[in-house]
Amino acid sequence: MSDAVLLDTCALLWLGIGSDSLSQSARLAIEETETVFVSPVSLWEISNKYRQGKLKLSFPPREWFAKVCDKYRLTTLPISNEAMFLAGEMEEHHRDPADRMIIASAKLANIAVVTADRNFPLYGISIIR
Repeated sequence: MSDAVLLDTCALLWLGIGSDSLSQSARLAIEETETVFVSPVSLWEISNKYRQGKLKLSFPPREWFAKVCDKYRLTTLPISNEAMFLAGEMEEHHRDPADRMIIASAKLANIAVVTADRNFPLYGISIIR
């Protein structure tokens, strides 16, 4: 297995809530990979959806995230200036700017993204479904 992977926001949520939406291959990759990253963009997305009442969590986002990080040994991958520029320069195969920021971070770090999103491979990155 690789040294690192990056979870997209849905994968982070599915992992954290124990959803069956996270595939067996994704779970195996998370278990067997040395470093499992999450993007600060995912924290922003989760916090926004929680505030808007579109997302229910067992704890408020900060506490929920801390518990998920402890349980699954997750590490935050900082977003570099270069990732922000790259995300802004990318074609809009994917209309969601948050996902393009996650994709740009993965591309620069040369790591696969755990995602169920079918548009991610259009950016030339490796994915784990």
